[in-house]
Amino acid sequence: MAKMGDNQLTHQQVFDVSVDVPPEGGSKCFDDDGRLKRTGTVWTASAHIITAVIGSGVLSLAWATAQLGWIAGPSVMLLFSFVTYYTSTLLAACYRTGDPVTGKRNYTYTDAVRSNLGGFKVKICGFVQYLNLFGVAIGYTIASSISMVAIKRSNCFYKNGDTAPCHLWWLSIVAAVMSFTYSSIGLGLGIAKVVETGTIRGSMTGISIGNVTETQKIWRSFQALGDIAFAYSYSLILIEIQDTVKSPPSEAKTMKKATIVSVATTTLFYMLCGCMGYAAFGDSSPGNLLTGFGFFNPYWLIDIANAAIVIHLVGAYQVFVQPLYAFVEKTAAEKYPHSHFITKDIKFRIPGFGLFNLNLFRLVWRTCFVILTTVISMILPFFNDVVGLLGALGFWPLTVYFPVEMYIATKRIPKWSTRWICLQILSGACLIITIAAAAGSIAGVISDLKIYKPFKTSY
Repeated sequence: MAKMGDNQLTHQQVFDVSVDVPPEGGSKCFDDDGRLKRTGTVWTASAHIITAVIGSGVLSLAWATAQLGWIAGPSVMLLFSFVTYYTSTLLAACYRTGDPVTGKRNYTYTDAVRSNLGGFKVKICGFVQYLNLFGVAIGYTIASSISMVAIKRSNCFYKNGDTAPCHLWWLSIVAAVMSFTYSSIGLGLGIAKVVETGTIRGSMTGISIGNVTETQKIWRSFQALGDIAFAYSYSLILIEIQDTVKSPPSEAKTMKKATIVSVATTTLFYMLCGCMGYAAFGDSSPGNLLTGFGFFNPYWLIDIANAAIVIHLVGAYQVFVQPLYAFVEKTAAEKYPHSHFITKDIKFRIPGFGLFNLNLFRLVWRTCFVILTTVISMILPFFNDVVGLLGALGFWPLTVYFPVEMYIATKRIPKWSTRWICLQILSGACLIITIAAAAGSIAGVISDLKIYKPFKTSY
């Protein structure tokens, strides 16, 4: 899912035009595959991963910790960090097919699945990826629209008091900023709240029965697993990040080091955000730390944080949907190669800007896609539920199953050997977690729909 982070590499990969250039052994300008020399290091790869991972998913971690409590909450975050690190190293080992130093490169996640597994599993992988991207588009629309509402509410509360009936306005922001802005503000406000009250709230077992029913406690705990899984997801772009790394040493060794650095940094940041948010609000921790309005002041800082979310997600939405756009448009062109509506570009000139190409199919289909994701977001504007469901959908298949299966195939691990059994146990356990998280998130959506009126904001 994601996450929901800044996957600029995915955007770069989609628009990369591959040109067959003869490999130039020992060239200072080209790598062994004929492409320009890669210059990435442990630190650049770590920066890419951290940027991709720390996104809007961090905003739900205080709520997730509140459902699980002081013992299970941090423990589950540590567990997910370990699983993410381990399976990422397995996936990194699949960047080259055959020899880990000189083997054929796989430029994308799907390329790796095709080279190592092939067959029907490639189609399954593609389906899960595009379903996940479609879900992310919906999730980003929900998160950004909620933050726009929050800006208006924050200003209204400041002017008219915390109980004023404040309504929606539209905010238009262009550009892109790092997600550290709003997540750091959320962390800082949580710390300030604890200092202000002088109390660390919460309990060892999480939200208590009475505030919620026993059934709600179970479903919410499951949903919290999905929220945490979503916050850690980045396997979808790991291969693309690895494709920026120079060698020697081998890309797999560099990525292993980068994964340690980035997952450790991310886990520390997540523990701080989740735990400080829970310490500040206890059982009443909001589903979205910056829009649930546990914080009212300073209103201008909350405005900045929510504006940063909008700016981040407007740009990230464009990046995330590009692979989906490219897939649909390529498939349509292959199926209907003689259709002028699909394949023909209309050239027109804009004074002062130059010549542009307009493809009618792209215009119509992309417009319909945006309308569809927006309508679904208006019908189901439940941040936590959607984040949990996205985390569940992407965690087992993309973070665990395919990396494990590709690693087994690459290393030719014998069936029923001790290592094979351990890897299958890991995969099976994560599948159970995914099913539980998905069930909890779906139960949350059903519960919210009982009191929610579609297309109407409760703010």
